[in-house]
Amino acid sequence: MDWTRYRFRSLWALPAPPARVYDALERAEDYPRWWRQVREVNQVDAATGVIRVRSLLPYDLTFTAREVRRDAAAGVLEIAMTGDIDGWARWTVTAAGSGTLARYEQVVQVNKPLLRRIAVPGRPVFRLNHRLMMRAGRRGLAAYLEAV
Repeated sequence: MDWTRYRFRSLWALPAPPARVYDALERAEDYPRWWRQVREVNQVDAATGVIRVRSLLPYDLTFTAREVRRDAAAGVLEIAMTGDIDGWARWTVTAAGSGTLARYEQVVQVNKPLLRRIAVPGRPVFRLNHRLMMRAGRRGLAAYLEAV
């Protein structure tokens, strides 16, 4: 097993129509407004940005995100990531009753030297850290969608 490789999945049930959720998720530059763990998003060009995240643990991850797929009709947003983490992430937005289900999938390899050195003992803590970040993101997006 490669202890520095992670696969994450999250499901966010949101009380807003799929088009509104998709619109919010496709504007990565606005993530810091509603997702406190996304500390910075700096656009490089129309399809690329540098993102810095930090959850509960005292370390930042910085990576370049490059758009791979943006398909509003299918409700799919996908990026490739390079930097402290390499891999991909995808949002898939679908209708669910009177609201929306946003499915997040991510497969990454950790490159940050400190995190690689403590990969084995740190793995459960890193997974928990990610889970807490995603929970906060769902809450933040729900509140943001309610406010706008």
